[in-house]
Amino acid sequence: MGRLCSSRYERLARQRGWQRIAGLDEVGRGSLFGPVVAAAVILNPRRRIVGLDDSKKLTAVRREDLAPRIRSHALAWAIAEVDNSRIDAWNIYQASLQAMTAAINALAIVPDYLLLDAVRLDLPIEQKSLIHGDARSVSIAAASILAKVERDRLMRQWDELYPQYGLAQNKGYGTPDHLEALRQWGPTECHRFSFAPVREAKCWASRAMQTPLPLAERALPGEAISGTVTVGHVDAAVDISSD
Repeated sequence: MGRLCSSRYERLARQRGWQRIAGLDEVGRGSLFGPVVAAAVILNPRRRIVGLDDSKKLTAVRREDLAPRIRSHALAWAIAEVDNSRIDAWNIYQASLQAMTAAINALAIVPDYLLLDAVRLDLPIEQKSLIHGDARSVSIAAASILAKVERDRLMRQWDELYPQYGLAQNKGYGTPDHLEALRQWGPTECHRFSFAPVREAKCWASRAMQTPLPLAERALPGEAISGTVTVGHVDAAVDISSD
């Protein structure tokens, strides 16, 4: 029963005197492409939203239905993202923390208590970190839904620019079709070059070609050999300067 998504942790916090309770979560940590997106939500305890749960357990249709209800019923909500260049500069864990911190700072109401999914933030605010928090706390679940819906929207936009990678379907994760596209086309400037599959694609899978030397022209010892080698390349630029 302790793993069911409920308002238990929000009620316990209020019993201890905390009133402005924000749930936080991030989406896209394991993706090979694009930003990590975080959301912060302060739910209204008097406006229950039925169906809140870990965004990964919900269908896309259900998430799209819940997201506007969360935005309209919540006391405050905010979404922030950290792009792929800063992920490469900092590492994905630090980038996720920075995205969550930015979401908190963007809230219209300053929270006095944070509920987080298995992380802690370096902020002077009382916090509780929950393992599988997005499946246990309605506030964290609400944040996970908003972050997921926003990141999926971004991936659909990127898919229009880079249709060969199937981003609208795979959301930038390392699915077989995405890995095959990386092998065939190489990475874009929006891929995360600090991630091994992208880094390896840049090094080895840029559609390189080598023209073999004709066997008939094999040189005798002491003679020179002439030949042509053509190596394809993929233009990719990564700006790792922090804002």
